[in-house]
Amino acid sequence: MILRFNLILYIIFFLSIQNLYSSDSINRKIDKNFYKFLAVEGAVLTGAISYLKNEWYADKNRVPFHFYNDFRGWNQIDKLGHFYASYLESNVGYSLMRKFNFSEKQALYLGGSQGLILETPIEFFDAYYEGWGFSLSDMVANALGSVFFITQQKVFGEQLIMPKLSFSRSKYARNVYGLLGKNNLLSEFVYDYNGYTYWFSFSPNKVFKFRKIPNWINIAIGYGADGMLGEFENKIYHKGNVLPYYNRHRQFYLSLDIDFSEIKTKSRFLERVFNILSYIKIPLPTFEFSNKKVKGYFFYF
Repeated sequence: MILRFNLILYIIFFLSIQNLYSSDSINRKIDKNFYKFLAVEGAVLTGAISYLKNEWYADKNRVPFHFYNDFRGWNQIDKLGHFYASYLESNVGYSLMRKFNFSEKQALYLGGSQGLILETPIEFFDAYYEGWGFSLSDMVANALGSVFFITQQKVFGEQLIMPKLSFSRSKYARNVYGLLGKNNLLSEFVYDYNGYTYWFSFSPNKVFKFRKIPNWINIAIGYGADGMLGEFENKIYHKGNVLPYYNRHRQFYLSLDIDFSEIKTKSRFLERVFNILSYIKIPLPTFEFSNKKVKGYFFYF
């Protein structure tokens, strides 16, 4: 859940630095705006740490460093969240360092490691508070997110497979007395894992050389989970109330998608919008495979 807040802050950071670099920055040795980038990133991290200390851990007892095994938690949706956030941060870090005229090697290994660098402090904070703990599986997911980006960039010179995210408000939050967040979008985005689907999106043309399919048309394979009212198993009571029974299960998806990085535009505004949309799964026709059944959606988010 802390990851959700960290992701929101990073999106704010990503939007903030979009106007820092100019089109001719590549001609400079190191664009002066790189230092503005560092300042903005520092402010975002400071805000995240302040939030964790004053809000997230406020009612938790400080304890000695300890580990916490949450690999099975939330049917691994949380692990995919760590992977996705780390990948996003690494991708943005690399792209910005290239724009600031750092060498390919510097950008790839320093910028490309940004996901692991940014997510690691959170685990050390967790390690000293009751109810949390240092999660090795979180660290592995964080590392894999950065490695996934670096490997593709090193081997292919581009990102052939893009991790993406979609979120919609689930039917559960409003029926469980605040267990999955308050009755609003932002709160449920932080607390309700049922609303998340993580995707791996790729171009059939680039991967399988299907030349008749435009590069901007993608196939996406997704994973989600549903019916979850607890980390490892569903809770029966919350705040003195009996909770409804829901079937806890995994969901797999096959869908169409759009690669906005392949849509060229002369508009700087649209280019920025497309950069952000490249990390989000667009609602398009989708098949869901779960509970030994197949469902179809005209639009799934």
